[in-house]
Amino acid sequence: MRTALASAAACGVLGLAAFQTSPPAPEVRSDLPMEMRLWPGAAPSEPEDFEGPSDPAAKTAQVGSGGISRIQFVDEPTLTLYPARGETANGACVVVLPGGGYNILAWIHEGVEVAQWLNTLGVTAVVVKYRVPRRDPEHPHVWPMQDAQRAMRLTRAHAEEWGIDPGRVGLLGFSAGGHLAWATATNDPVKLTYPRVDAADDLSSRPDFLVPIYAAYLHDPDGPRVFPPEIRPGEDTPPTFMAVTLDDLDRGADAARMLIELKKFDVPAELHVFARGGHGYGLRDTGVPVNQWPKLCADWMRASGFLTATR
Repeated sequence: MRTALASAAACGVLGLAAFQTSPPAPEVRSDLPMEMRLWPGAAPSEPEDFEGPSDPAAKTAQVGSGGISRIQFVDEPTLTLYPARGETANGACVVVLPGGGYNILAWIHEGVEVAQWLNTLGVTAVVVKYRVPRRDPEHPHVWPMQDAQRAMRLTRAHAEEWGIDPGRVGLLGFSAGGHLAWATATNDPVKLTYPRVDAADDLSSRPDFLVPIYAAYLHDPDGPRVFPPEIRPGEDTPPTFMAVTLDDLDRGADAARMLIELKKFDVPAELHVFARGGHGYGLRDTGVPVNQWPKLCADWMRASGFLTATR
C-alpha cells in the first residue's frame, strides 16, 4: 500500500535503438545547451486567425519589470537540453515547464536557473519552450499540452543518446506550468492529442514523478468539479512533490485539496504550504522560509529513489 506524506513547515502551517527524429538537432557548440524543435514542421492545431506580434524580439527572452526575463511569443516550440556532467550524473531527468499565465514564459528564473540547479543534483534537465500567448482565453492549456506531451515523448526517445533512464523522467512546472504539468501527468499518456509525427509518439507522455510549484488554475470556480476537467488525478498519478504559500490567492488551499485527492488513490505525495512568500519566486532567495523548497524537493527526490543510478 502506498502512503501519502505531508510535512509541516517551521511556521506550523501544513507542510506539506538508434532513434531518429525529424528535424535533427541543430549544430551547436559543445559548451552550450542543445535546443531542438518539437515539431518537424508547423506546430499542430494552430488557429487560422491567430496572429503573433510583428516584433521578432518577442520570441526571445527580454528583461522586464522586477528583473524578470520573459518570452512573449512562441510559435516554434522547442526543448533545450541541459545534460548532467561527469561523475555526478545519475541518469535522472526532469522536464521543466516555466510559468507565465499562458501569456508569457518566465524563461530564466523558472527555466534556465532551474535546469542549472537540477544539474547540481546530477539530474539532466530539459526546458520546454511551449506555445504562448493564449490561443484560446478559456482553454489556454490545449496547445501547450501538445507541446509538453511531445517533449516528454522526445525525451524518452532520446534516453540512450542523452544518458538518461527513461523510467526516471520527472516533470516540474511553475504556476501555469504547474497546471500544465498536472494536465500532462493526469491525462491518457498513450492517446495522442495531435497527429502522430514519428516513433517517439508511441511512447508514454506520463512523467515518473511530478513537481508542481505554486501551481495555478487547479480549481473550477464555475463548475461542480473540485478540479477543472483537464486535471484528472487518479491511481496512475505519479508520485508528487508540491510547494506553495498560503498567501498565494487560493493556491495553497487548492494544493491541500489535491493532497487529499491523492491520498484517496494511495499516491505517494508530499506537500509544503508555507505561511507567506507570494508567487513567482522560482529558486530565488526572497528572505522567507518558502525559499527552502528546492532543498526539500531534492531531499524528496533522493528519498524516493529518483536520484539513485540504476545502471
